[in-house]
Amino acid sequence: MKNFIFAAIVLLVVSCQKQQKIGYVDNVKLMEDYQEKIDFDSRYEDKNSSFTKKKDSISQAFQIEMQAFQMKAQKMKESKAQEEYAGIQQRAQQLGQMLQQQEQVLRSESQVELDSIVNLVKKEIKDYGKANSYDYILGGGDGGSVLYGNEANDLTSEIVKALNDKYKK
Repeated sequence: MKNFIFAAIVLLVVSCQKQQKIGYVDNVKLMEDYQEKIDFDSRYEDKNSSFTKKKDSISQAFQIEMQAFQMKAQKMKESKAQEEYAGIQQRAQQLGQMLQQQEQVLRSESQVELDSIVNLVKKEIKDYGKANSYDYILGGGDGGSVLYGNEANDLTSEIVKALNDKYKK
């Protein structure tokens, strides 16, 4: 009789426990399919390509100037040639610093925008979890914490759809 009462109590406790609702998101797939991130990548690629062309153009023009100086320097006095060469080196250093600063600004701006996108995605996942009564939503993909998950618990496509719908507006 004691065993029966104990078994009934255990069965009652187990049946009363709330089943936790857990889902996961493949972070890599989510970011690959999120239209705002796709647009960001395209903009960044365009800016980076434009900067690279500018840098190459400046470098090429400087090389032409340097070659012209070398031809001209052969006909100059050594002291005058060294003086002009020092000026050219100083300009080269200034150009290098300017290009480095511009590249740093480009990277910094893109990092700020990317961080903003990541924060928006995290907020959307959190809001989705609350709205759909999830106890946990785990992150998967490269570097994620989900090594295996039942596909029924994969929320990636639903969250991508919600993000893309908001982005379209």
